[in-house]
Formats: sequence, structure tokens, C-alpha cells
Amino acid sequence: MRRILRCHAVALGVAAALTLAGCSGASDAPTTASGGKGLEKTTIKVGALPIPDVAPLHIAIAKGYFKDEGLTVEPVVITGGAAAIPMIKSGALDISQGNYVSSFLATSKGEKLKMIADMYQAGPNTFNIMVPKNSPIKTVADLKGKTVLVNNLKNVAQLAVTTQLKVAGLSETDAKFAEKPFPDMANAINSGQADAGWMTEPFITATQTQLGFRKLADTMTGQMEDFPIAGWMATDEWTQKNPKTMAAFQRAIAKAQTLASSDRKEVEKVLPKYTKIDAQTASVITLGSYPSELNENRLQKVADLMLEYKYLESPIAAKSIIVTAASG
Repeated sequence: MRRILRCHAVALGVAAALTLAGCSGASDAPTTASGGKGLEKTTIKVGALPIPDVAPLHIAIAKGYFKDEGLTVEPVVITGGAAAIPMIKSGALDISQGNYVSSFLATSKGEKLKMIADMYQAGPNTFNIMVPKNSPIKTVADLKGKTVLVNNLKNVAQLAVTTQLKVAGLSETDAKFAEKPFPDMANAINSGQADAGWMTEPFITATQTQLGFRKLADTMTGQMEDFPIAGWMATDEWTQKNPKTMAAFQRAIAKAQTLASSDRKEVEKVLPKYTKIDAQTASVITLGSYPSELNENRLQKVADLMLEYKYLESPIAAKSIIVTAASG
């Protein structure tokens, strides 16, 4: 009976998750906290998707970690890491969420980007290929000639699906890829615009419970196991002009990452505050992990895999895009 009631509660809550929207309640006024420590900027705009990956950002806001550093962070909802690159270049954003695949790809094309903090690492069933319940597609091999939706082309989504196609004996060109924001994928698939979608939480849980979708494949297996997904990026120019502000952000976000990685309840608590995921849904979705520091070796795995799949024309050293705070 408890199982039935629990599933019923989830079904009531996931509908809202299908139409996620971010919110920002930050004040426009600069902080006057005594912890300013000579920051070059005391108020910064930070781009983030309204998904579980960025929970530590909102934990740091809620817990006052940024305030303790004399920093006011204003979250700005973005559609994807690749889409945020022009925004940080123009100054519309100071820092943004960015998936590592898009960041390395942009760097290879001459963009001067730096990763200043880690954010999210994949776990089992955190990024799945989903299809409708009655879809004739039963295996990844059945994706040949089919259209797969990803949130951004040539980013971690397309790379992850491509690794699964390889296992099935196919290549990237055997399937068709099309862009669609996460909240719009299920409706697009159901209306016949596509055959499958690469989804993250809470859309995996939402489409399964609300619409009867089923998992075709967990893309975070094999070469993608424990794959670094995203971090916080800024332009090289910004990091050089604002080293104290950057360091303040790094300290606060690292503290929040540590808390998120050790206490899932803190993530569950904050999700309803910046998304439309309700508390019940937050308690059952599958989460990855929240590393507290950038690791060159883990990020090199991303660049090496991109080179293997010809996303990059030449090798890139991961350490070349990492910026850590100066000692002290």
C-alpha cells in the first residue's frame, strides 16, 4: 500500500517537472556584507539551467556561503552551456554553467574560456535515451535512420549517444540529431517530430511516470562511465580582471558542492526553490555526484574522448582551461 501511495504522489508531482522553469529572487543591489575583501565585483550574474546539476549554486545562496564572501549571486536561466558562451563573452553573464564537451569544442575554435569550478559528474541512469512506451525501437541498433533529440548539438548529449551507437555497431551519422530543450522533448517525440530523446532528471522520471516512456539505454556506461558533465566557466579575460571575485565564488561553491555530495537531503530541499520539481519528485529522481574541486585527469578524459570521436581535430590539455584560485 505504501508503494502504491508513493507512486501516486510521484505521478501528481512530475507533471510540473515537465515544464521546468528557473527563478531568481536575488536583489539588484550590491551586497554590503563585511566579507567583501576588496572584491573587484560584489554582484555577479551566473547562468544556470533549472536542473539538479546546479543545486550547489542554490545551496550556496540559501546557506549564505556567497554572502559570507561578500558576494551577491544573481542566477540567470539559460538554455544550455553552448548557448551561454556568447553571453559570457558579451558580459551579459559573469560566470555560467558549461558542459565540458561544449567548452573544449569552443576552446578548439579559438574561444578563450576557463573552467573555474567543477559542478556535476554522471552516475548510473542520470542521462538516458528515452522512447515512448509503444515505440518499435527496442535496442540502440534500432536508432539507425531515426531522429534523436538532444538539448544542444555537438555537446555532451550527442557524444554520449554516439558512444552507445558505436557499441551497437553504428556510427554517429547512422542516426539523425536534432536540438530541443529538455522540457519540450517528450511532446516533440509524442507528436512525431522525433523518435527518441537524450534526457536527464527530472525528465527521465517525469516521462516514465507521467507519459509511460521507457529507457532505451543508459548513456553513462562504458566509455562514459563517471563522465564529468559540467563545470562553471568564465572568459579568460574575466578571470584575469576579477581574480578576487573568482576566488570568492570558488570558495563558496566548493563548500556547497561538498555539502551536496555528502547530504542528498540538502539537494532535495533546494530543488523546489529554483525549479518546479516538487518535494516528492525530488526525493526519487536519480542524481549524479557533485565534485568539490576540478581534477585535471578527469577532465582530460573528456578531451581525449572528443579527439577519438573527431569532435576535436587535435589534442587539448585539460590543464590549459582550468583556473584555480591563487594560494591564500
